[in-house]
Amino acid sequence: MKRSVIRIDDEKCNGCGLCIPNCPEGAIQVIDGKARLVSDLFCDGLGACIGRCPEGAITIEEREAAPYDELKVMENVIHGGESVTRAHLEHLKRHGQHECLGQAVAFLREKGMAIPQIEEVQPREEAGGGCPGARMTDFRQAGGCPGSRTVDSRKEGAGSGERDTPRDGSELRQWPVQLQLVNVNAPYFQDADLVIAADCVPFAYADFHKRFLQGKTLIIFCPKLDRMPEAYIEKLAEIFRNNTVKSVAVIHMEVPCCFGLAKLIEEAARRSGKTMAIKDYTVSIKGALV
Repeated sequence: MKRSVIRIDDEKCNGCGLCIPNCPEGAIQVIDGKARLVSDLFCDGLGACIGRCPEGAITIEEREAAPYDELKVMENVIHGGESVTRAHLEHLKRHGQHECLGQAVAFLREKGMAIPQIEEVQPREEAGGGCPGARMTDFRQAGGCPGSRTVDSRKEGAGSGERDTPRDGSELRQWPVQLQLVNVNAPYFQDADLVIAADCVPFAYADFHKRFLQGKTLIIFCPKLDRMPEAYIEKLAEIFRNNTVKSVAVIHMEVPCCFGLAKLIEEAARRSGKTMAIKDYTVSIKGALV
């Protein structure tokens, strides 16, 4: 398969080894005086090592490579001890690799090993770059840092020649809303009443905004198609642990594959050690509350 992996320029590399501590996955070793990529399986292609190379010898290239394997990486990582394991988990978190993070945590649990406390790290997409569509936005605030800029929810683009974009009828208080993209420490999670909905619910239920979203914080995901239940459980548990969540409204469709949403959230609440009111709602495929 074609994917992104690092490339090390032999001519530029002086064998200093400064890249190695920044690759907890163990993909790089110094061999015969040069840094080498020892296994495609261990390289996630995210490039944490690049900024540590004083010679500019490391770049990212796209080529045919074996798929990255988180479980094989964890077999390698744990030999480095708790500090290396923590560095790897923080690396995954920083780059928004929630599926891999979930696999790594599940691996440690299966081995009966302690899960290191991860320091708060700023996700890469919110560190002054990345996709603007994933930038945290709190519609309730009148200011804030550029990474959580406020939008005038009534007249986005007013005065710049763009048409007004009224949000009349919209009760949405924040962006993004997809679970993979939200920041677990976003201010709109503190003292929040959460609505966690399956992707199809807002399309099926016509009064979704009026009935469920007023004064609430929204998270959406698909319990069937996203195929990352462990990662989602861990991320939801982290949101619950890091914030005071007052209540959770779980809204899913009546189809059998959608009922897994409620069980994921219950497990996340259990892992978080927090107690909160959880209420379950079901919407029919014809758009009625069941």
